[in-house]
Amino acid sequence: MIGTYGAVVAICVSSLAIGQAAIGLCGGRRWSWLAPAIGLALVLALCWATVRLPGDGVVSAVLVLALTVGALMRLRGRGEGLGEAFRVGAPVAVGALLACSLPFAVEGHFGILGTSFNPDMSQHLLAADRLAAGNSSQLLNQGYPLGPHAVVVALNKGLGIGLVQGFSGLTIAVAILASLTALTAFRELPAIPRTAAALLVGLAYMVASYFAQGAFKETTQALFLLAFVLALREVDQRWSGLTLRFVPAALLAVGAIYAYSFPSLVWLGPTFALWAIAATARPARPSAPAAGGDDREDSPDRESPRSETGPAGLALRPLGLALVVFVVGVLPELGRMLDFKRFETFDPNGPGLGNLFGQISPFAALGIWPSGDFRLAPGDGAVPAVVYYLGIAFALALFAYGLLWLWRRRESAIFAGVVAAALAYAVARVAGTPYTAAKAIEIAAPLVALAVLLPLLTVACRFALGRREESDRRRFALPLAAAFFVAAAGACSLLALANAPVGPTSYTSTLSEYRKLVGAGPTLVLASPQLLEEEHGEPFLAWELRGGRVCIKSTDDPSLPPGTRYVIRKEAGWTLRQVSHPLPGKSPCPQIAERQARQGPAR
Repeated sequence: MIGTYGAVVAICVSSLAIGQAAIGLCGGRRWSWLAPAIGLALVLALCWATVRLPGDGVVSAVLVLALTVGALMRLRGRGEGLGEAFRVGAPVAVGALLACSLPFAVEGHFGILGTSFNPDMSQHLLAADRLAAGNSSQLLNQGYPLGPHAVVVALNKGLGIGLVQGFSGLTIAVAILASLTALTAFRELPAIPRTAAALLVGLAYMVASYFAQGAFKETTQALFLLAFVLALREVDQRWSGLTLRFVPAALLAVGAIYAYSFPSLVWLGPTFALWAIAATARPARPSAPAAGGDDREDSPDRESPRSETGPAGLALRPLGLALVVFVVGVLPELGRMLDFKRFETFDPNGPGLGNLFGQISPFAALGIWPSGDFRLAPGDGAVPAVVYYLGIAFALALFAYGLLWLWRRRESAIFAGVVAAALAYAVARVAGTPYTAAKAIEIAAPLVALAVLLPLLTVACRFALGRREESDRRRFALPLAAAFFVAAAGACSLLALANAPVGPTSYTSTLSEYRKLVGAGPTLVLASPQLLEEEHGEPFLAWELRGGRVCIKSTDDPSLPPGTRYVIRKEAGWTLRQVSHPLPGKSPCPQIAERQARQGPAR
C-alpha cells in the first residue's frame, strides 16, 4: 500500500508542478488545469530519454526530482490562482483516489491489477525489469513505447518502489490527473456539479473498465487526447494572445508519442486538422468573456481585451514554434517508431479478439453500461438487456443535444475531438480487429462524457440558479436529466472498478525463493487449468521465475520435457523437487528473460 500510494503522490506532484511551470514559460500566468497532463507528458519524455544512462533509472529519478523542486520554487509567489486551484482540485483528486482504491478495498489487498482479465502486465513487468537492469528486451527491440515503463523504473531506483507498486501507482495517477485535467472545461460550474463532472470524465465507464484491466497505456492516451482538445480550446478562449499558445498542445503530443507511439497521432492529427479548418472558416470575432473569474477580459493570459480568435489564431509563427518543439521532442524516438509499425497489433490477423469475447458496442462509450465487465453483451450478465437499451437511448439523446449545443456555441475544439475519435473508431472497426476497435472506444470515452456533461450541466445549473427564463417543463427536465445521468454513469463506473480483479504482488514468496534455487533450470511448473486459463496465470508465473528456462503446463499433463532438472507443482501450496535423472535431449523450455506471452501485449 505504501509503495503504491507513494508512487501516486510522486507522479502527481511532479506532473502538477512541472506542467504548471511549463505553462508559465509559455506565457500563462494563472493556474491551468492542463498542467497535470502537460507535466506527465514531460516526465514520460524525460524518463525515457535518461533511463538508459549509467545508473539505469537513477539519473531519471534525480532529474525529475530536480525539475520538480525547481518548478515548485518558480511557482512560489509567482503562480496566480494557486489557492483557488487547491480548493477546486482537492475534492476531485481525493474522489478519484478513493474510486481508484475501490478494487484494492474489495479484494482486500494490493497487487497486480486485472490479472484474470488481461495477462499483459506480466510483459510490462518483464520489460521494466530488464530496463532496470540495463538489459535489452523484445519490447525494447520492437520499438514498443516504454515511456511509462521508464517512469516506473525511475520510481524503483529513486524511491525504492517495487515494479508492481510502480505500475499500480502510475495507473491510479493517470486517472487522478485525467479528472483534474477535465476541470479545464468545468471551471464555471458550481462546486458539486464541477467535481462530479470532472470525475465522470476522468473515470468514464470505459476508462474505468480499462483501469480494471491494468491497461495504463490506453488510459494515458485517453488523458492526452482529452488534454490536447482542451489545450486547443484554451487557444480559443484564454491563450489567444500568447506567442507560444500552441506549445502546450505540442508538449502533449510529445508525451503521447512516448506513451503510445505513432498511433497516438491517429487521434491528435485529425483533431488539430478539423479544429484548424473550423478556425479558418469562421469569421474573426472578439473573444467573449466567460462567467468564471479565470477568463475575465483583463486576464494576464490575454494579449488584450480585443484579442481575436479565428483565422488570426492560426498565425504561422506560433504554429511554427510549436512544430519545432514537437519535432525536437520526438526526433530521438523516430527510429523506434519505424520499428514499431511492424508490431503485431497492426496486423489484422494478429491479436484478433485478444481477451475479448467479440466486438464491443460503441454505445459503451456513452457511459451508461450496467455491467462490471464491459466485454459482456447486453443481457449476458445479471442486468436484463432492456436496461442497457434504455440507458443507451437516454445517453444518446443527451449526446445529440450536447453536440448541437457545442456546434451552436462554436466549441470547435471539443467538436473536432469527438469527430476525430469517431473517425478513429470507424477505421479500427473496418480495417482493424475487435481488440483495436475496443481501444478506440475507450480512448474516445472521456470526450464523449465531456460532450454530454459540459452542455447539460451548464444549462441545468443556469436553470437551477434561475439565470434563464424558460417554461417550467424545461426548467425542471434538464436538471433532472443531468442528475440522473450523473448518478447512472457514476454507478456504472464504480461497478466496473469494484469488479476489477487484483492479483497478488507476487503469486507467493515461495516462488521467489525457488527462483534463487533453480537458477537457470530447466524447470517445469505444473499448475491447475483454472489458474493457467481462467486466471491468465501463465505469464505471471513466468514473471516470478524469470532468469531461467521454464516450461509451464497444466497438472493434467505432468509429463517431463527433456532436460528438466526441477519440478514446481501447485497443490495445497507450491512444492519443489529435483529430478534425479533428467530425460536426455535439448530442453524446449524458453528463457524467461526473452519469453513473451502467446499473443504479447497488444497495446
